[in-house]
Amino acid sequence: MRDTFVNDIEGHLLLAATRQEGRTAAERFTAPLHWLTDTQRAELERRFEAEYLALARASWQRTAVRAGSLRDEYEARYRALRRRLLACLLLGSAAAVGVLAFCQV
Repeated sequence: MRDTFVNDIEGHLLLAATRQEGRTAAERFTAPLHWLTDTQRAELERRFEAEYLALARASWQRTAVRAGSLRDEYEARYRALRRRLLACLLLGSAAAVGVLAFCQV
């Protein structure tokens, strides 16, 4: 519950920061365009900000998908390594028991 709450807050903060970055970038983009009316400038900035946010969201989604696939790959590799380690441990234990049994004869 607490982790979900913290993740939600982080998500909102990230979104707010990205929106502010988009607004700032839009203002920088329209600053040299002196011929625009205030209405045109506001509309262009609004569209620029929306596009900036859409690109950021697409990037986050690609990152999340890639992180998920990497997690799956690493978990599969970890399971395989654990199985190999267990097999080696069992084989070593069996060999040790065999050697002990042979030495006692």
